[in-house]
Amino acid sequence: MAKSDTKRKLIVVDELSEEELLRVRIRDLHLSIEGSILEERIARLYRELDEKGILFRPPCYLTDEWLAPDGIPMVGIPFYLVHPRLTHLEKKMMLEAEGDTDAWCMQLLRHETGHAINYAYRLYRRSRWRELFGPFTTPYLSTYSAQPYSRRYVVHLEDNYAQAHPDEDFAETFAVWLAPGRAWEEKYRGWPAMKKLLYVDHLMSCVGKKPPEISTQRMLWSATRMRSTLKEYYERKRHSLRDDFHGYYDPGLLRIFTVRSGTEQHKKSAAHFLSIHRRHIINSVSMWTMQRKFDIDKLVTRLRQRCADLGLSVYKSDAETMFETASFITAVMGKLQRFDWKSEG
Repeated sequence: MAKSDTKRKLIVVDELSEEELLRVRIRDLHLSIEGSILEERIARLYRELDEKGILFRPPCYLTDEWLAPDGIPMVGIPFYLVHPRLTHLEKKMMLEAEGDTDAWCMQLLRHETGHAINYAYRLYRRSRWRELFGPFTTPYLSTYSAQPYSRRYVVHLEDNYAQAHPDEDFAETFAVWLAPGRAWEEKYRGWPAMKKLLYVDHLMSCVGKKPPEISTQRMLWSATRMRSTLKEYYERKRHSLRDDFHGYYDPGLLRIFTVRSGTEQHKKSAAHFLSIHRRHIINSVSMWTMQRKFDIDKLVTRLRQRCADLGLSVYKSDAETMFETASFITAVMGKLQRFDWKSEG
């Protein structure tokens, strides 16, 4: 597709109202990496691979989330990153757009490239790979228990993602190794994770100049074939990310707020307090828990509704109430993390 055609179709996206945009099927947006900000970032990724002496260039395409299809040496990038209007819509609907900043996008590109190279050269079959990272055939679990201060893993993406699975451990290690410069040599000096980094350094010097063993290019979950409208897509995405907390909120809420009696109607409503301070609470909890803002927002909504059902009111200072509320939600999110949803990509 010529750049002029891409530009013409992207301008149409700008001209639609939000209501009109949400009614459009994703495939009908005719989105393309060419001409978007992703084109330059992917070119930068390829330059980084070249500087490391790696011949392989993972093909990139648009899909519904960041991924590298299992066993397929390709990189899927969320379609909403090709156009500022779609990125803004993603933020509005999901409270954040994964990979929307330059640095964040490059982090994720390096990570997914780690998966793609692992599949392209079947590195997971090597005995030393299995010795350092673990069996590639280990089943993916919907949750994992991370050790935040462990030095056996590199720290790259949020949630100590290297600890989620051997394949993620390798992808994270590769991403740290690939980043420009050799800061990893100093940062991870003395860490057990250094063995993995040195292995990747050696491994890439061995396979980097060779053509990949696997060259299959199946664009699974491609945006070009997505028949859902944007409205349907976000309805489904919100539903898939819901969390069911198997516990009770009332004891915690009753420690923060008080039940408003009939003679105390003048007191500030706890539900109203959560409404007006919602954004600050979400940002604060997200910073300390590194949980998705969308998940935190859902929890705040449930707590606000429960406060209204119980007729709770604020009886402490705003500052004290804010502190206790954020602390309580942080504790709840820690429990919810056991039920967190993670993509294998």
